[in-house]
Amino acid sequence: MSNHDTHDHAEHHGDPIAEIKKVTIILSVLTIIELILGFWMIGITGESMRLAIKGVIVILMMAKAFYIVAYFMHLKHELKNLIMTIVVPLLLFVWFITAFLSDGGSYKNLRNNYDPHFKAQSTIKVEKKEHGEAAEGEHEAKEGEKEAKPAETK
Repeated sequence: MSNHDTHDHAEHHGDPIAEIKKVTIILSVLTIIELILGFWMIGITGESMRLAIKGVIVILMMAKAFYIVAYFMHLKHELKNLIMTIVVPLLLFVWFITAFLSDGGSYKNLRNNYDPHFKAQSTIKVEKKEHGEAAEGEHEAKEGEKEAKPAETK
């Protein structure tokens, strides 16, 4: 019976060196694909295509995280612990980002509605000046100053 247990144990774990080589090759291939996608994304101007490539890169990164945690932290055979190690922090991270973004948006809206002296920078319209030109208000103010100075000297 102990011979049968030893056989099951060896079959369960396999050759550790071959397993490490396999994981190293998989991680290397995933990293190379990520780098290729990242450099390819630099030349793309379409926003939807860039977003899709970023999504693929995130999925590849999660696959690498799975392999690292599963093989090097020895959680491959403990599926429940592996899920708790990756999924729970990911869900918490997404929840935190959502909460912070919604809280920041409500703060801006409340400040715009209830503070009469505050206007968000995105709501202020600024006219673009040409080089060398003064705005109408500045030009009129300068003329007013010139007219007022001679009157004061008299």
